[in-house]
Amino acid sequence: EVQLVESGGGLVQPGGSLRLSCAASGFTFDDYAMSWVRQAPGKGLEWVSAISWNGGSTYYAESMKGRFTISRDNAKNTVYLQMNSLKPEDTAVYYCNVRMYWGQGTQVTVSS
Repeated sequence: EVQLVESGGGLVQPGGSLRLSCAASGFTFDDYAMSWVRQAPGKGLEWVSAISWNGGSTYYAESMKGRFTISRDNAKNTVYLQMNSLKPEDTAVYYCNVRMYWGQGTQVTVSS
């Protein structure tokens, strides 16, 4: 059974940082690219970032470039999202995704 468990969300002030983690199990982790997707209150899903199976290639939505960094540790079956210079518009539930599988999400709230 595929499981994706996100953690690391919370309340942070504008300009602050958070590091999200997604622990994966139930599949061969280093066979797959991984993605982060978010959903802001009252809005649809928004793709955030993706990373190739070995971490050699990373991709970002335009509004996240230079602020967010995706990485993975295949020995730990975990993918990370380092988020810096956070803005109120980054407030959302952040989900980890592989193929058709999703985690439960972790809430990120950026507010003073």
